[in-house]
Amino acid sequence: MELGVYSFAEVDGQSPADRLRDLLEEIALADELGLDVFGVGEHHRPDYVVSAPAVVLAAAAVRTERIRLTSAVTVLSSDDPIRVFQQFATVDDLSGGRAEIMAGRGSFIESFPLFGYDLRDYDRLFEEKLERLLDIRLRHAELGIHPAPVQPMLPVWIAVGGTPESAHRAGALGLPMALAIIGGMPERFAPFAEIHREAARAAGFDPPPALSINAHGFIADDSRKAADEAFPAFKAAMDRIGRERGWPPLERPSFDAGRTLRGASFVGSPEQVVEKILFQHGIFGHQRFLLQFGVGRLPHSSVLRAIELFGTEVAPAIRKELATAGIS
Repeated sequence: MELGVYSFAEVDGQSPADRLRDLLEEIALADELGLDVFGVGEHHRPDYVVSAPAVVLAAAAVRTERIRLTSAVTVLSSDDPIRVFQQFATVDDLSGGRAEIMAGRGSFIESFPLFGYDLRDYDRLFEEKLERLLDIRLRHAELGIHPAPVQPMLPVWIAVGGTPESAHRAGALGLPMALAIIGGMPERFAPFAEIHREAARAAGFDPPPALSINAHGFIADDSRKAADEAFPAFKAAMDRIGRERGWPPLERPSFDAGRTLRGASFVGSPEQVVEKILFQHGIFGHQRFLLQFGVGRLPHSSVLRAIELFGTEVAPAIRKELATAGIS
């Protein structure tokens, strides 16, 4: 299983320049520790610093050696597929073949009016632009679109938040799927994995493409420390978004329930996070797991420590357990 980190690079009292420098340090540390993937989100709001993930990943490409670099996500509906391909092909060239695109609709809608799109075209735009992007990655030379990436086929993942139709589309296109589980009981999402795999097989893709589980979390040296430090940041972030979307405020009992084995969040000690990753692997059989540190603004030193624990304690334990079970 590939193990990695993704970040939305929230800003809270920092300048954009300082937050970006911290983010690059986080990516470099993940690379040094042997983690497999680092993802960077795209947002067009004042509370997040990354509006151009390919630019950030290009900066990370020259500071890292082996870690794969992906968007998380590229809001394809409001972008130009030619420019998306060109930007990530450039990242691929700078990194020696480590770039990926995680394409999605995005969970925020600010990019639509910003770039002159009608929100009523939300679904149509994504379908049309995804089709165009997939055609470009096959025929970029023929179409006169440059540069060519190092990888013969630039990887494109489809990010899915909770609609069966999206899981089916990803499978039918033979594309790997990144399934975000940020609330509820994870086993309720198991049908999405099956829909994805069944659609892939029906379309002639056997074995089916990979599945990633993407989740929120935070790791500290012990469980109580992790929870006490993460809760205020989680609450601030979720309450802010909740005011926009009509969610109730996040209270500590709900937060703690999410930390249990059958909850959605991975907040705890390294041992707890290992147990939970393996528990969910028994449900999904996924090939990649990405953990978002810094839901809400956590101190940079704490995020670095969480990445360190993920790389030095969690990842080796997961790899050993799966190797013992005969799972690569």
